[in-house]
Amino acid sequence: MTETAPARVGDTLTEEKRAPDGAAGLTARPAGPLRGVATAPGDKSISHRALILGALARGVTDIEGLLEGDDVRRTAGAMRAFGARVERLGEGRWRIEGAGEFVEPDDIIDCGNAGTGARLIMGAAAAFPLTATFTGDASLRGRPMGRVLRPLGLMGAAWMGRQLDRLPLSLRGGGLRGIDYRLPVPSAQVKSAILLAGLGAEGETRIVEPVLTRDHTERMLRAFGAEVLVEDGDDGRAISLRGGQSLTAAPVRVPGDPSSAAFPLVAALITPGSAVTVTNVLLNPLRFGLFETLKEMGADLTIANIRDAGGESIGDITARHSPLRGVVVPEGRAASMIDEYPILAVAAAHAEGPTVMRGLGELRVKESDRIALMAAGLAACGVQVEEESEGLVVVGTARGNHEVAGGATASTHGDHRIAMSFLVLGLAARAPISVDEPGMIATSFPGFTRLMASLGARIDPL
Repeated sequence: MTETAPARVGDTLTEEKRAPDGAAGLTARPAGPLRGVATAPGDKSISHRALILGALARGVTDIEGLLEGDDVRRTAGAMRAFGARVERLGEGRWRIEGAGEFVEPDDIIDCGNAGTGARLIMGAAAAFPLTATFTGDASLRGRPMGRVLRPLGLMGAAWMGRQLDRLPLSLRGGGLRGIDYRLPVPSAQVKSAILLAGLGAEGETRIVEPVLTRDHTERMLRAFGAEVLVEDGDDGRAISLRGGQSLTAAPVRVPGDPSSAAFPLVAALITPGSAVTVTNVLLNPLRFGLFETLKEMGADLTIANIRDAGGESIGDITARHSPLRGVVVPEGRAASMIDEYPILAVAAAHAEGPTVMRGLGELRVKESDRIALMAAGLAACGVQVEEESEGLVVVGTARGNHEVAGGATASTHGDHRIAMSFLVLGLAARAPISVDEPGMIATSFPGFTRLMASLGARIDPL
């Protein structure tokens, strides 16, 4: 790698990051009931995959409902750099013209804050005889990439970087061979990277996951014409893919992101008198762990208008203010709700009794150390919380309205889910709650403050 870097592909600044979520800080204040109907932004996981598979496929892929946050735009920029023609046709409407292969990019691929994008793109690029250099923002450069690089290395890819398993790094692909790989940690990103690399490998690639993770890549590969075999056995689920398959362009309709829908829905559950409906929400059973947990806590959640969208089930979820009780969340559920534990902790703060969340070590290496930040922020807001090495125990204070004291500023370390979680907490606290560095909200939920305001929330710039 050279010390003087060329211009970076995907270096974008969305309108959302200039206002109002991009203010120096935001404050959420207790207000009246939240009421209304909102549509969740497009699912981030599916949006990344739609762009990547569209670029790998031959022909034109039309996408509707694409999430237009910064993370996904970085992936769109990367696909252009690898030779695909990528056009934005209108709000959420994109067209990808792929050539069936990647070409070597001229510039560094800057993935910004997008961990999913970085790991999946490295897997896809490894299938081709090219060299590409990847980097990201300070947060992404601190996140582990070894979990993807190790299996790609077993397949025949090579890489070099200043640190063993961190960005920036250069990856050289091509000449891959299929592997039989057992996932050491539950990770749909690792599974997906291996499957994408396996498309261009010699022989069969087989992955065994002892704990089931989201299966969007398997579903979408089939929609693009690939043969993917999935078998359940005593040691877990095995996913097999033979190399040398080509993809054919297919239309994609991106459903609403359940991780994003969780914020207005939990806000309704904890704010007295509230009733909020979020439409078009993905109901994939491997993404539904939060809602199962909330129902076990006593949440009044109803699902209506269930329908199919491109092989995925979607529906409209309504949440009404509910008295909640603490529960022990099964550790085996973590993979289906790993991104939702911060907002679950907010619900737990308003429950009666303790909510025990364990098996969450993965949260230590997300955009931030989410266990530490949630524990510190909740404690500052007057909530009794115990931080464990791989878990949280939150003791709720449900004895009436507005029992969480609030009145604090939560440190987010630029983590979008931490910021949104504490803003939701502030809507039902006795005193306002502020967050710093809210600009990253735009990576997954562009227009978050506007949507919440349309439901009656009070979230103002500092």
